[in-house]
Amino acid sequence: MAEAIKADTAQPPKAGKAKAKAGARVDIASIGGLGLAFGGILGGLLIEGGKLKDVAQFTAAMIVLGGTIGAVMISTPLPVVIGAAKRFAGVFCDRHKPMNEVLEQVIGYATKARKNGLVSLEHEAEQIQDPFLKKALNLAVDGTDLQELRKMLELEMEIEEQHLEAEAKVFESAGGYAPTVGIIGAVLGLIQVMKNLANIEEVGHGIAVAFVATVYGVGAANLLFLPAASKIKARFAEETHRKELIVEAVSGIVEGLNPKLIRMKLEAFAPPGPAKKAAAAKENAGSAKAKPEAVKA
Repeated sequence: MAEAIKADTAQPPKAGKAKAKAGARVDIASIGGLGLAFGGILGGLLIEGGKLKDVAQFTAAMIVLGGTIGAVMISTPLPVVIGAAKRFAGVFCDRHKPMNEVLEQVIGYATKARKNGLVSLEHEAEQIQDPFLKKALNLAVDGTDLQELRKMLELEMEIEEQHLEAEAKVFESAGGYAPTVGIIGAVLGLIQVMKNLANIEEVGHGIAVAFVATVYGVGAANLLFLPAASKIKARFAEETHRKELIVEAVSGIVEGLNPKLIRMKLEAFAPPGPAKKAAAAKENAGSAKAKPEAVKA
């Protein structure tokens, strides 16, 4: 009886620990890549004898950003634009738990369900912060048919994929519009230059300023909008991978499979971490040691 109570109380701390680690993590690759790109471009400008004020033109930035955002709003429904703006933060911040943590969490639920029955997960399911995992476990606890459970979860994944494709397309569209709007800004600057043809010094300065809009347009497209669309798609690919792991795990729990068997099935989803590599190395060492003994026998 004491062992059963100990087994029941062993799982909630794991879930709590998983929740504590589920905070947002800064994406060093995105921030470092953006810093490296701007550092390389501006550093090259300074090495060539230029100055930062040569490319610091507020009007050019206003023309490019305003024109690009306006074109995107014309071509895309407003709810999709708002959703894309909210998802932009995900380019620099990852809010999803690592795959290994998700694996250990669902294995904990499988172990408890194996010992105490599927209904014992009802309390844990209500405390889960991940909406998809919470829904999957609640469906399992409610006794939903396995095939129907899979259909419902896969349908949710397909609908979310459609929403994400539309939101990623917002940044792809912005990446297409920005260079063209930059050219418009350059032409507008050249129009102003033509008014001062009598002063050759003003003409030279005006032409230099006019082309800053083109730099802003091409730079915004290739350093921000298009990379953001690619990162959003990559994030969603990881999220889909995680949800597939959850679907397989909950299906195994509903089927009453042994947690060890579920772990072996799910390890294909998770990247090999240090613990997994150490276990594999230990197993290989044990196999290598057993072979000479077998030959000697």
